[in-house]
Amino acid sequence: MSGTSNSGSNTSKMAVPQAKEAMNRFKHEVASEIGVPLKEGYNGDLTSAQAGSIGGEMVKKMIMKQEEQMKGTN
Repeated sequence: MSGTSNSGSNTSKMAVPQAKEAMNRFKHEVASEIGVPLKEGYNGDLTSAQAGSIGGEMVKKMIMKQEEQMKGTN
């Protein structure tokens, strides 16, 4: 292989390493808002639906924020 494949590698690296803690706080905030019992460290006891709902809600909120910012710049 040419080494360009991400198969088996960690693809969740942040483009801005300093954003990691902010994203972690955001994830915990969203989990709390939607009632998912997310804790520090291992969360393998969460169902796929619970884990997916956190990510889905995070994306939803980020899109809404971006749309609000775009409206403000027109």
